[in-house]
Amino acid sequence: MYDVFIAPFVEFIFMRRALVACIAIALSCGPLGVLLVLRRMSLMGDALSHAILPGIAIGYLVTGLWLPGLSLGGLAAGLIVAFASGKTARKTVLAEDASFTGFYIISLALGVLILSVKGGNMNLTHFLFGSVLAVDQEILLLIAIITTMTLVILALIYRPLIYECFDPQYVQLMGINAGRYQLIFLGLVVINLVGACQALGTLMALGIIMLPAIAARLLTKQVWTAVLAAVLIASISGYLGLVTSYQLNWPSGPTIILFCGSAYLLSLGFYCINRVPFKKSCIKR
Repeated sequence: MYDVFIAPFVEFIFMRRALVACIAIALSCGPLGVLLVLRRMSLMGDALSHAILPGIAIGYLVTGLWLPGLSLGGLAAGLIVAFASGKTARKTVLAEDASFTGFYIISLALGVLILSVKGGNMNLTHFLFGSVLAVDQEILLLIAIITTMTLVILALIYRPLIYECFDPQYVQLMGINAGRYQLIFLGLVVINLVGACQALGTLMALGIIMLPAIAARLLTKQVWTAVLAAVLIASISGYLGLVTSYQLNWPSGPTIILFCGSAYLLSLGFYCINRVPFKKSCIKR
């Protein structure tokens, strides 16, 4: 038991760094994921996770593998897509999900094209799927800073975000500028996607944000318990994914996300069996 579940983290520093990175990502992405689910913005999170790729690609061309350059590029690209999509939704007949979809597909294609044509020897899969086992001290520090900043800002804007989720009319009556908090929230999502993609890649980063949050939403009835459950599911999935990938020589990022997906499927089964009639809610709908 010790050799399987504990020894890898005792013997190898890269395993310890990967575990700390997964836990730090879980601490900030858990609350964000729950809020995305409550605000019905899950697909927008998916769009933003792909939208940061061209920014990271341009950052790589300009600064190489310099971490601040990659992060700033991804952050700029994500914010540009979020702003452009929001403007498009407000000024045209397109719904917000449709405008996000259009911009993120363009961004993803542009990012892949830039890396394929100008990326030189850089492997495209590194950006798409990441390598959590390659997390170094610099990336770990970046993730820790993003986690700390996210938790502090969420604590400051928590009430307006929750009010808007459950009673948007109350927010309007109180004169609260919901658009400002929406922009801050989307900025936090983009920043966390940039941090998570350093370890898990742009295609896998959203999984550790959304899958634990969706599973938690099925298992809990209150916001704070959903946040706690999402953080625990993401942390445990990170630990089990690292152990499994090490023992079986599997890619670490997809293995972690598959454990998150397994938690979602188990919670879905639990919900169907214990909360509502299985046939009506899980098959017909």
